[in-house]
Amino acid sequence: MTRVLLISGSIRDGSLHSAALRTAARFAPPEVEATLYPGLSGLPAFLPGDPEPPAAVTDLRRRVAETDAVLFSTPEYAGSLPGSLKNLLEWLVDGGLLNGKAAAWLSVVTPGRDEGARAGLESVLEHGGARLLRAACVRIPLDARAVDEHGLVPDPRLRQALQDVLRALGRSPAAPRPEPSWQVRSSLYPMITRSETPAFGRRPDFPSCEESL
Repeated sequence: MTRVLLISGSIRDGSLHSAALRTAARFAPPEVEATLYPGLSGLPAFLPGDPEPPAAVTDLRRRVAETDAVLFSTPEYAGSLPGSLKNLLEWLVDGGLLNGKAAAWLSVVTPGRDEGARAGLESVLEHGGARLLRAACVRIPLDARAVDEHGLVPDPRLRQALQDVLRALGRSPAAPRPEPSWQVRSSLYPMITRSETPAFGRRPDFPSCEESL
């Protein structure tokens, strides 16, 4: 069973993006467990390196850690991501929760109306080390009038497209979190002793790591 967390970038009642993801959760294929994240509006402002994050942040990080993939759908505000979604992403990046995580986006507006938001989302996902699955990123333009009284989109074509997206996320093999890069290690342990420097392949006239720091 593949577990997918659905995250809408809108906190507005009646949001088309939330309705599309809600529909995805309701009509997910049998092999996929899709859950819509409900806590965007309740997240506190991001505080870098908070050793004891608030309960809402702990819950968000737990949900992401327990899923195999994350699917985003977001509107564009002022040419970029909504502040509430950027805040969520900052909490995830700070906790390392996106590192190695499969991710994709769903656009429900016509081309040209969310390019800044999608670019911003992809940039943050890349910065956080997520694996953006291009095969699962789709655009399905919808009309706000397509949402029914239950907050769902009854169009069977959308349901089929959403099932295809979720299956594409499910087919992505889980990847282990990559080890921190040398740059990260060196920032944590800036002094590398001479004994840790490989003897092979180093020219005698090259300084060792500790000599160059």
